[in-house]
Amino acid sequence: TLACMTIPDAAGAAAAAAQEETQKNKAYHKITAADAKDMMDNEDVTIVDVRTLQEYKEGHVPGAVNIPNEEIADSEPELLSEKEDKILVYCRSGRRSKEAADKLIKMGYSQVYDFGGIIDWTYETVKEE
Repeated sequence: TLACMTIPDAAGAAAAAAQEETQKNKAYHKITAADAKDMMDNEDVTIVDVRTLQEYKEGHVPGAVNIPNEEIADSEPELLSEKEDKILVYCRSGRRSKEAADKLIKMGYSQVYDFGGIIDWTYETVKEE
């Protein structure tokens, strides 16, 4: 007798991966600081500074909450309760904001806008003591 072995459906796995990539691409938006400022002024958004607490205290975008990139792991951040909300993320130069955006999208957040680094932010910032 011959034993039958099933080979995983490679086409099905590829299709699932492509669908996940498409969903990710729809959720991720790279925008400019000017676009972010316009959204902040005219839309209901959550602004997330993914730098360290020390960096945040030294100067951040008004209204931003601090959720350091290193603390975004497998569980949803408490401050981001609604996965459909528009979330604007930034860091110092843009590297950590991209990492954070990717992690948030993987968790199921569907509208993540990455406006890069505060080094490109020409608008008001606030400091905390």
